[in-house]
Amino acid sequence: MEFSSRRTGAKQASDGGCGASVCIPRADVAGLSEAGLRQRLASLGEAGSKLEALRCEVLAELSRRCDTAGAKRAACDVLRSSPSAAHRDVKAAERMSELAETSGALASGEIPADHARLIARASSEGPILETELVEAARTQTFDEFSKTVKRQQHDLSGDGGQSLLERQRQRRSARLFQNGETGMYVLNAEFDPLTGAHIAGALANKEREFWRKEDPKRRRTPVQRSADALEELMLYPERGKAAGVALVLVADYDAARKELIDARISDGTPLPADELVKLACEADIFPAVFNARTQDLWLGRRRRCASDAQRIALMVRDKACVGCGADANRSFAHHVEHWQNGGRTDYPNLVTVCNDCHHDIHDRHHQVETDPETGQHRVVPPPDPFPDTGTTAWKPKHINPVLRN
Repeated sequence: MEFSSRRTGAKQASDGGCGASVCIPRADVAGLSEAGLRQRLASLGEAGSKLEALRCEVLAELSRRCDTAGAKRAACDVLRSSPSAAHRDVKAAERMSELAETSGALASGEIPADHARLIARASSEGPILETELVEAARTQTFDEFSKTVKRQQHDLSGDGGQSLLERQRQRRSARLFQNGETGMYVLNAEFDPLTGAHIAGALANKEREFWRKEDPKRRRTPVQRSADALEELMLYPERGKAAGVALVLVADYDAARKELIDARISDGTPLPADELVKLACEADIFPAVFNARTQDLWLGRRRRCASDAQRIALMVRDKACVGCGADANRSFAHHVEHWQNGGRTDYPNLVTVCNDCHHDIHDRHHQVETDPETGQHRVVPPPDPFPDTGTTAWKPKHINPVLRN
């Protein structure tokens, strides 16, 4: 696979010995070790970034010569992209052409294409510090980098993030259409982070209500449960919202100034202070100010399932599933020391995990580990039972497929 580029102003990528910007020789992946496969994957990721940079160059030049509409037509005709994908790609390419550092890092394979697109999108919404973002993009995962971008946008907005939130609200949209192939109806919607978090919380609460009422032997799939919850909330509002926490807002208290600062949604998304004041007085908002020494976060063996107070505390601490970063609203409170092994329903013994990561822990012997320096939890897979250096005597601490803790 060979491609070449004559980019100017960008760091030239290594030609890998074949005289091209991108050169990935074929290999028998079946014969590679796990380390070899990971290295292969890293090389493919770097190549993918370089190819994305080349594509952006071409689309941006087409847009310069023929305007945006002409570049979109070319993408649809030549790449056979859908109109929406072509529009997205051309707009991203136009923004990228104005970001020299981002384009250079992408062309050299130093940052992933998804990270570069985040920087390009943020640049269209307001001021950014490109150098700082590119540096962060070199080391951070997508979820970490997304939060970095949001935080920088909030800090640079000049009004506590209020203008950014208003722009996001202006871009809200919803479409309901029938899929001509399947006959099924498709609902597609976008909301600002605050509205979206509130809707997600209400939907997740209804899903949990359904889950508690289901026969454990005949459960819906997660996506079926989500569809049924949305149907009931929209078509049968008289049945009421499920009990629980719809939205968790967090803020720190500045004792010197005697005011709340650094307002945010539980996942860490910054929130304008004025919005916090408005929402704290509205119905269905759970303004949670808790102290670990006074709240009943230590339930011991009295109760197996986490309480609302514990779920709030976990959402604030973990922000998302500790395994994959999935939305905390759709996750479980899992006992690190399992309930059936004597584990207690206490805040330090609980972590937030999604359905898939919960199955990894109970069915595939993944383990929950805690970083001794940061105190953050993570889900890690079991070690290779047959490593290159020989066998191991490691055994899982549990073998129990019952997902109730």
